[in-house]
Amino acid sequence: MTWLPHDFVHPVHVAVPGGGGHRLRPISGADAPLDYPTVMGSRERLWSVFGPAWGWPSATMSYEANLADLERHAAEIEAHESFNYTIENADRTALRGCVYIDPPEKRGADAEISWWVVDDEVGGPLERALDVFVPRWIAGDWPFERPRFIGRDISWDEWMKLPDLP
Repeated sequence: MTWLPHDFVHPVHVAVPGGGGHRLRPISGADAPLDYPTVMGSRERLWSVFGPAWGWPSATMSYEANLADLERHAAEIEAHESFNYTIENADRTALRGCVYIDPPEKRGADAEISWWVVDDEVGGPLERALDVFVPRWIAGDWPFERPRFIGRDISWDEWMKLPDLP
């Protein structure tokens, strides 16, 4: 991929400072039993954020469709095409959200990063920790010069109005 150096090695397990023991790790199909109820439990809010841009998560998304989506994400991670990190709780029994690191779709950035937490973490310590940590992590561990933090530095509506890359 042209958006990452050939020799770049993506982080595998990343502790979230101030996040109560939560950590980030690349998502895989094996996460479907935990991911599906996590996503569907916050589906209405997630749709209000990601639906207009990504069409996700639909009200009718099945477990099988979610599994296929996770397997696609895992293949993209392996190929260094994009990265979806799940947010695990401290005892690794629940997923609490995701962090996406994607090549840019719109002009003016060399990566597009977004994240979400489950409804009961919105505005809480985990989301606040991610809001501080993710930009620092990207600046320190990733090779980007102009990352765009969608939903943080720029709204999703503003992002959708930006010119597409050719």
